[in-house]
Amino acid sequence: MDSAPQPGPEVDPAPARNVPPAGSPTAPPAGSPTAPPAGSPTAPPAGSPTAPPAGAVAGSPADESGDRFAHRPPGYPSALVWLRAGILRDWRGVLGSFLATWFYVPLALVAAVWGGLALGLYGLIAGGTQSEEAVPALLRDAPLVGPLLEAFVARSGGVVGGFAGFALGALVGFLAVLVLPWRNAFDEPANLFTGLAGMVVAAGLVGLLYTVGRVLLEPWLLGVSGARLLSRREAERLRPLLSDCAARLGLPGEPRLLIEDDPVLTNARAYARHVVVSTAVLDCTDEEIAALLSHELVHWRTGDEVTSAFIRGVGLPLVLVHALPAWLMRRFPHPATDFVVFLFFWPVLLTMRYLVLPCHRRDVRAAEYRADTGAVLAGHREGMRAMLERRRSFETGRSGWDEAVCATHPPSELRLDRLDHPVPDPATDRAATARGLDELFGGTTGATVGSRRALLLVGALVLVSCLGGGLTATQWAFFRPQAAVSDYFAALDDHDAPEALDQLTPDVRAALGDSGQLARMVAAKDYRPPTDVSVTGVERDGDEAVATVAYTLAGRKLTAELPLRRDDSAVLGLFHRWHLDAAPATLTLPGGPAPLTVNGVPAPTGEEGVAVPLLPGAYTVAGESNALSETAPRVVYVVPGQQSVSGAELTPTLRPEALAAAEQSVRSYLDGCAAQAVAAPPGCPLRYYSGGSTVKKIAWKITEYPRIELTLTGPTTARVSTAYESQGSARATGSTVGYFGTTPFSDTQTVGVSGVLSVVDGKLTFQPGDD
Repeated sequence: MDSAPQPGPEVDPAPARNVPPAGSPTAPPAGSPTAPPAGSPTAPPAGSPTAPPAGAVAGSPADESGDRFAHRPPGYPSALVWLRAGILRDWRGVLGSFLATWFYVPLALVAAVWGGLALGLYGLIAGGTQSEEAVPALLRDAPLVGPLLEAFVARSGGVVGGFAGFALGALVGFLAVLVLPWRNAFDEPANLFTGLAGMVVAAGLVGLLYTVGRVLLEPWLLGVSGARLLSRREAERLRPLLSDCAARLGLPGEPRLLIEDDPVLTNARAYARHVVVSTAVLDCTDEEIAALLSHELVHWRTGDEVTSAFIRGVGLPLVLVHALPAWLMRRFPHPATDFVVFLFFWPVLLTMRYLVLPCHRRDVRAAEYRADTGAVLAGHREGMRAMLERRRSFETGRSGWDEAVCATHPPSELRLDRLDHPVPDPATDRAATARGLDELFGGTTGATVGSRRALLLVGALVLVSCLGGGLTATQWAFFRPQAAVSDYFAALDDHDAPEALDQLTPDVRAALGDSGQLARMVAAKDYRPPTDVSVTGVERDGDEAVATVAYTLAGRKLTAELPLRRDDSAVLGLFHRWHLDAAPATLTLPGGPAPLTVNGVPAPTGEEGVAVPLLPGAYTVAGESNALSETAPRVVYVVPGQQSVSGAELTPTLRPEALAAAEQSVRSYLDGCAAQAVAAPPGCPLRYYSGGSTVKKIAWKITEYPRIELTLTGPTTARVSTAYESQGSARATGSTVGYFGTTPFSDTQTVGVSGVLSVVDGKLTFQPGDD
């Protein structure tokens, strides 16, 4: 308001003087000769929708019912329909608030200004110092044209470069803030869609929670802001007028009426469940007060405050930031304050002024024209005309947002022009007035609240919400880091190595090579996977994560940390899988010709040992068992995240029956040697030295077999030796021919055996000779 209201004429404060019959939209104007007197049969009866409870002061707590949405507008089937109608009405305002807040338009403006200044300064300097190079040589040499271009560029190159640089820098800076948050989504359009859908759902949820909270807490918020209950005298003056206006508008109920102490500014504002007026209203005539209250009742009935609250909720971060400069300029009204505030908050102020409010202006102006029409249909054309002619606006804001929205009201002159439009006269054409009210409110049953456009929008929002919820649930169930870890250990529990390997990163799988042998080791019955696996925590850093896993292995409860990495590609263009970035552990087995087995699967052989990859779990490593030796198996435990495994050093042991078999082979060998009637059987430990005489006849007999010792040199070979004290003996008998004729002899000598005992075709075979 520009000026303080002037006192109106004296009026009779009798509360029932101007009250029409309950529900009648055609009651005569306040102060008319036909107005029913107080207590007349046409006055609203006690307990009617337009009358306050008996003995209760209007606006007192006695007016409140148990409904949490008490004093909400009538004509809606439910509170849900009421809230939905207000939320879905002004899609332009919601869109402007959403774009300004969730696309960081204030930050984009800052980036645009600084980018423009930076490139503008560069263009100014470069244009002034390098202007000659801007003209091509062909044009520079052209007669008349060349000198003109050179002169133009030389004198204006810096200015043109500065403007061009500022324009380019501003555009780049503005777009950078808008585009950079989506830089990871351009490779996958589905991510762009899901990101936008997530923003829409988040903004809608914030707006809905803010709106519901605002409506529920409205009595407390208004009390904190200074609104209070009406006194007895204020209620006697205002409440009958409010009931009269509600009845004229065909409203079976009315909002709770509160008042704020401001004797200067005539102010009124409709909220979701309340109408608040200032004490300066009491200085107006009954006709002016009735026009004002009729105007606010239309705002209340059509849910205009719900619409505004939802738009504020969608842009809540921006609204909260905007509240500070608005409060400073309202609290300290001075040009210097305005300048300083604008200097610090210009991005927010410009965004609100040139983006949010223009989008919201259409609905606000339509609501004002609609409320003015409601006052006319209630029979208060002259009162509304008087209010508009004397005052710029009787709706001023209590907050920065309210003030900004009120600034989008239609000019008073245009509103006065609308008042002159023909409308039914409630005193003479009640049927036309009723039709006008029904058209104004869209019906009193709420049947038209769910228009096709609103239903389509609700359906789209529900579809997006369901889609977003379904995608989120799918992401949570199957594409979290925890899901990859769970699938990995579930595959191990099923002895399914290929499935477990699928949970590893492609780099790890490529480095692993052929995994057929590993798959057979895991599929074997001797394999024991970790049990009681649970993911106790995940620490994520961008596309990398570390999962803490608790598990049981060999009866011990252990924990491990497994690194994970997120795929660059997406499943169906929507979901990014996680893979374990941990290579299988390597078990180094000793080399040799005889292979070892892991869970019964032969391991590769090599001269200097081989490395076998193993997945987490318990494995049984065993060596070859044959007629000569046996190797006791060992259990090797591989814990998750382990890089190398030891403990597979298997030592073969001599079989107890191998010594007896070896002794039998040695005896057979010696018997074969003794059967030869020569002084030195080839390959035998028997030798008779005749001293130069010729052995004519000789016979060998083993008198005592040596006791041999076996020393394993490998799983299939053993060194055969005879200790000095374990040697046997053999006797040689025969005759020699010499100078003195034939001489008989008999000689006993010690016998020792050495050689190699090996397994050939599953049988022990003794091979004499040096080992």
